[in-house]
Amino acid sequence: MERWTAMKAHYLSPLFQPNNIVVIGASETTDSVGARVFRNLLDAPFKGALFGVNLRHGAVFGERVYDRIAAVPVDEIDLAVITTSARTLPGLMRECGERGVKMALVLSRDFVAVDSSNRALLEEAVAMARQYGVRLLGPNLLGMMRPSQGLIAANYQGHVKPGNLALVSQSSSVASAILDWAEAHEVGFSAVVSMGAAADVNFGEILDFLSQDSQTRGILLYLEDVGEARGFMSALRAAARQKPVVCLKVGRDPNPTDHAARTHSYRLIGRDDAFDAALRRVGVLRVPTMVHMSIAIRMLAANYRTRGRRLAVISNGYGAGRMAVDRARELGVEMPRLDAATVAYLDQSLPPIGNHDNPVDILGDAPPERFLVAAEACLADPSVDGVLVVLTPQAGTDHLATAERMIALRRKTDKLLMLVWLGDKKIALSRKLLDRAHMAYFFSPEHAVEAFASLAAWNYIQELSLQTPGPLSSRSEPHVAQARQVIAGALAAGRSLLTTAESLVVLDAFHIPHPPTLPAATPEEAVAAAARIGLPVALKIDADNLIHKSDIDGVLLNLNSLEQVADNAEAMLAYARQRLPAGSVHGLVVQKMHGKRHGRELMLGVARDAVFGPIIAFGSGGLTVDVFEDVAVTLPPLNDMIAGNLIKRTKVARALGPFRNHPAADVESVKQILLRLSEMVCELPEMVELDLNPVVVDEHGAVAVDASIVVAALPPGFRRYSHMAVHPYPAHLITHGQLKDGMACVLRPVRPEDADELQYFVRVELSDESRFNRFMSTLKQLSPGMLVRFTQLDYAREMAVAATVTEDGRERIAGVARYTANPDAASCEFAVSIADRWQGKGLGVQLMEALFKAARDTGLSSIEGDILGSNTAMLGLMKKLGFDIRPHPDDATLKWVVKAL
Repeated sequence: MERWTAMKAHYLSPLFQPNNIVVIGASETTDSVGARVFRNLLDAPFKGALFGVNLRHGAVFGERVYDRIAAVPVDEIDLAVITTSARTLPGLMRECGERGVKMALVLSRDFVAVDSSNRALLEEAVAMARQYGVRLLGPNLLGMMRPSQGLIAANYQGHVKPGNLALVSQSSSVASAILDWAEAHEVGFSAVVSMGAAADVNFGEILDFLSQDSQTRGILLYLEDVGEARGFMSALRAAARQKPVVCLKVGRDPNPTDHAARTHSYRLIGRDDAFDAALRRVGVLRVPTMVHMSIAIRMLAANYRTRGRRLAVISNGYGAGRMAVDRARELGVEMPRLDAATVAYLDQSLPPIGNHDNPVDILGDAPPERFLVAAEACLADPSVDGVLVVLTPQAGTDHLATAERMIALRRKTDKLLMLVWLGDKKIALSRKLLDRAHMAYFFSPEHAVEAFASLAAWNYIQELSLQTPGPLSSRSEPHVAQARQVIAGALAAGRSLLTTAESLVVLDAFHIPHPPTLPAATPEEAVAAAARIGLPVALKIDADNLIHKSDIDGVLLNLNSLEQVADNAEAMLAYARQRLPAGSVHGLVVQKMHGKRHGRELMLGVARDAVFGPIIAFGSGGLTVDVFEDVAVTLPPLNDMIAGNLIKRTKVARALGPFRNHPAADVESVKQILLRLSEMVCELPEMVELDLNPVVVDEHGAVAVDASIVVAALPPGFRRYSHMAVHPYPAHLITHGQLKDGMACVLRPVRPEDADELQYFVRVELSDESRFNRFMSTLKQLSPGMLVRFTQLDYAREMAVAATVTEDGRERIAGVARYTANPDAASCEFAVSIADRWQGKGLGVQLMEALFKAARDTGLSSIEGDILGSNTAMLGLMKKLGFDIRPHPDDATLKWVVKAL
């Protein structure tokens, strides 16, 4: 029962919390990077030890400096800030490595991406850094800041005050603009990191540190590109589960559409759709513009939240109130009617003229007390989640006193109170007052409503990010082997597009309903098939590499006689053989017409994004699918909640309800097909594109009328679920065990819903000694943040296996083993705890063996941990499991244990 490894210093601590800094290239040369960085660190001032390196001078700004880094008089150097030109970098990295520097911040700005010689210099420098174990951030960046420590290691002119927000930006210019805005509005930062070229340390690693940073309460991201998706998504998900993350991303390029043979799903989903879906899935709020980013900064800095989407608007001007109402309707923000008791109270308290339901009009001459009465009443209304107060400076309006009332009111309510102070010169003084109080105030009603909508959306995506659906349905297991056999056959034949018959076999394997369908090589066989299936039928061409059959008139519907089938089959085959390559036409498929008089046509599909992997699409279907482009997308795996939300985000969702003589469609049957698609995505990684178009749904259910599936061979070394950006719940790791006394136990990965049971396990089932052995502290229970981290797992980089037993009909946790992958992505560090009353029953071995299997599944090659030297029982277990037990390199009271997997 070793200590909680997360209590160790993060490996990026030398960057964010250095004890000492060396500025290489420190200078007094006006406007040089070295001068500005050294001056910033002196003026802040940096709270650790600061050294400079300059080849020509012995002093810079009156401070002694050294001619080389080897001469700096300190045992270990945490952070070297390199401000010299690109050509010096490889040599400097060698010097840093030989000197034992832990982190290098490379501010050199002359690395031009298209310059092959500079690219070679950078590659040489990175290789040198890796050889010596030096981590490198940069180059081409503004720098990094930790204002609370006086760490302003940046080429920036301006004041950055301490605060609770972290800013991570790929662009130096955008970071500078945000910092300038923040200074004017008295917004502070816990950290500011400019990423630049990110040649070594990447976004995911920075986010990993900030997610654990106690100084950071919210994270702001500016992105232009995403590199490796799995690590980025893992870190982003971990951060967003613990604190708000807001992202502004540029570059909304669509997928290339010059491949006419691609599926509708591929052609309709752009790169930006995939990124949007990825952010939504991990719980990150995306904003569209710098204006919205500034709004988000203000809201996050003040720690504003809303529990729902119901907004009440109060205004002393009808027109200003209507601006808010109109924008709310456009964004789907609910404007509820106030409770009768609230309206009655407002009728008594406000002038009889004006509207006293939502929106509340308190008239242009409203004094501060009238604003206060209306706001208090609306905040107390149970049908309201947030209140927006709009003030317009009119004769008799006391904007300063009203601002003071609103500031005081905010301290008394746990609901969201938002303000709009319209105007400029007349209300400048009260705006400054609101700024100092960190009130959620805005310059226009529209921006305020957009902020409220964003907060409501953030609430939803937080709920969405907690969903950990498994890869397979619990209702009926799919025949995965059958589907894989069909795909393997097509790939062996050199085909990437499955035939219609093959596609239907795959649909059958995953229990996706479709009309009865038979193949027919000749017109005579088509007639026999139609007679067998029953009229009316549809005829469709079956040919290699033909995704869109209608492009060659390869679909005929509602054939009501065998004579029609015979005549049309012969003509269709002849025309197809004229249009398509020789030997590619297999014949026809004959399909029973779906017979859904009230049917709505939908499109369900899968496409593969280059960065985020498989994406599931839903929208309106049929021949006009490319015309209306009514499609919503999400990342798999899905569950009922995610599938339902995907449907609701489209326009065609409205057509699924009752209208005119059409009864409501069976939406549940559509959800079930989406869930089956999710299973296919998880278990058939060879499937890169799929169209079910149309899927026809009516009040009796849904059927897939046509299917196109594109496949590709797996890359060498492929690992289960590695094609997915969001790892599904690893249900395949669930096993059954038995304790020495014969009692049954289940070993399974931890789920988010285990939070309460895990808290009980730590608080009740572990003794003080066991808790100390596990966490190296005297804590009595897990904090909310620890509960989140321990139960809301990213299975791609961490695992927790719980051993559960059933007592009095309730599942109880008897022990937990967990690992977290190290930055090298090859090793992991583990922890294990067993409840005192379940110790000595053979549970430790079973837990650790389950953990070994999970680690091997993800490609990890070794597992390691540190254990108290006095914990003889745990050391005995480690020896039994084959661990190598060594002296700990940093702490004589600990033992370091390592095992190859």
